[in-house]
Amino acid sequence: MTDGSPANARRPNVPPPALGDAARLRALTETGLDATPDEAFDRFARLVSDLLDVPVALVSLVSADRQFFPGAVGLPEPWSQRRQTPLSHSFCQHVVDIEVPMVLPDARLYPRVRDNLAIDDLGVVAYAGMPLTDLSGRVLGALCAIDNKPRAWTTAQLRTLADLAAACSSELRLRIALDGAQEARRRAVQAHERLELVAGVSETLADTLDVGTALRRLASTMVPPLADWCLLTLIGPTGQPREVVSVHHDPARAADMERFGELLRTGLSPQSIVRSVLRTGQPQLGGVASVDDVARGTTDPEMVAIAGRLGIASYLSVPMQGAGGTVLGAITLVNSAQRQQFDDRDLLTAVEIGRRAGQAVGNSSMYGEQRHVAEVLQHSMLPHLPDVKELALAARYQPAADRVEVGGDWYDAFVQPDGDVIVTIGDVAGHDIEAAAAMGQLRNLVRGNAFGRPDGVGTLMSDLDAAIRGLRLPIAATATLVRICPRVADVHEVTWSNAGHPPALVLRSGGSVEILEAAPEPLLGLARPSPRTSNSTRLAVGDTLLLYTDGLIERRDRSIDEGLAELVGRLAGTDTLPLDEVCDLLLASIHGREDDAALLAVRAR
Repeated sequence: MTDGSPANARRPNVPPPALGDAARLRALTETGLDATPDEAFDRFARLVSDLLDVPVALVSLVSADRQFFPGAVGLPEPWSQRRQTPLSHSFCQHVVDIEVPMVLPDARLYPRVRDNLAIDDLGVVAYAGMPLTDLSGRVLGALCAIDNKPRAWTTAQLRTLADLAAACSSELRLRIALDGAQEARRRAVQAHERLELVAGVSETLADTLDVGTALRRLASTMVPPLADWCLLTLIGPTGQPREVVSVHHDPARAADMERFGELLRTGLSPQSIVRSVLRTGQPQLGGVASVDDVARGTTDPEMVAIAGRLGIASYLSVPMQGAGGTVLGAITLVNSAQRQQFDDRDLLTAVEIGRRAGQAVGNSSMYGEQRHVAEVLQHSMLPHLPDVKELALAARYQPAADRVEVGGDWYDAFVQPDGDVIVTIGDVAGHDIEAAAAMGQLRNLVRGNAFGRPDGVGTLMSDLDAAIRGLRLPIAATATLVRICPRVADVHEVTWSNAGHPPALVLRSGGSVEILEAAPEPLLGLARPSPRTSNSTRLAVGDTLLLYTDGLIERRDRSIDEGLAELVGRLAGTDTLPLDEVCDLLLASIHGREDDAALLAVRAR
């Protein structure tokens, strides 16, 4: 967007209101970036400088009172050392404000910025800035190209800058996701330290699907380590106790405990602590207690007499809560006078136990929610396929059925400036947030390395391998890189290079399947450089190229070759089906899949 309207003029010393948006600033903080060099973003700056042939390129993030540059090339001193400027020297603040690209052939002619100190102090004359956004679309800054003389930006240059800005935004989003994961880990460690005494509770509850058995095991876990005796109360549809499990550390008191549990189902008064917890979901702590507390909470005098024999000098009662905070029951722990009184630390431990017990009951629904979150995160990092006249493209990603982690499977497809189509698929080692982050880095590196270059795919793969080693990226991955050239006489020329990935398949028009086999080459990211080769084939109209990850063919009970043979058998004869149906058929026919599966299909038309 070219900004030359006097109506948009703004005094340089008045920051745009958008800069102070709390959600935007929070996302900016979560990137973990500041006015220090970051190799990943320095690479983006170098790519902008090289591809657009500009002396200065910046990854500029804008806070409420400054802009800072985790990625920078060509800044004059002292700004190159400082890696930041005040807003008086910021053009990128206006990209945050207008939320669209800002393109200025000569900044001195535009009222919005002609008084900006960056013109004199940094030599900013020509400027092109593309927004950098988080997953919610909030603009955190700009990827900008700068020249010290007037310049007419071409459409191709702006398209390249926009593509690099999209890749740079993906890196920012991964940093935000990593920050969230690291914060979650920190909290998990703290929770683990607080719950050392109950480390085995989750395992105890997970060993059975029977609620009664699980509660009896839980009661035995807590008595005597945490209390002299306890009551586990589950409520029915009416909110009244329907099941009570009671345990005392002294086996001689078993009969009294059983009777006390029976009476509790019908003998609680409105002032009962247990009834209050069941009604409100709020924990209760009685650091000092006596049988008088029992007398106030019951309508049956027998409960008071039994409590006297069991011993009561301190108690706490906490809810068992399921998904959404629904109160499913209560845990009540009691100590006699011979034991230390309960305190806030004990209450915190009991609350955590109650939460785990509630989660055991609602585990299935919670698993579904966690799985949905993981799938949304994974799919947010997968690209949209381009619309190509001569080709139909379809892709699928499906996580393993028995876990909720994100993984390193990825695919990509994009159109080169000369009309060639690059398609690629790969699998980064690991199944965690680090693997997902590495996957995002590798996919963006493939784009940055291949876009606009006519080199053979073997050369591109070698350069990609060298970049991973040279930048010391902790990535080990399999990948296949394919270039599809425009058809001549209804034939597409296809070249591919394979780095340790399962071989691509070609479903020929007529139903036969060809395996694109070549001499094996090692994974990407290994310590030693390895030569990469290009191989070729052709796609006629109606032929389909299939790229996939090993989750589609690998199982513990069979070899990779057997899995590949089964895939070839499933694919044979499907050439008349629509491409989307072919992809769905291949995924649906997998049973007992133990890994993520991704596939990318390309059909000549």
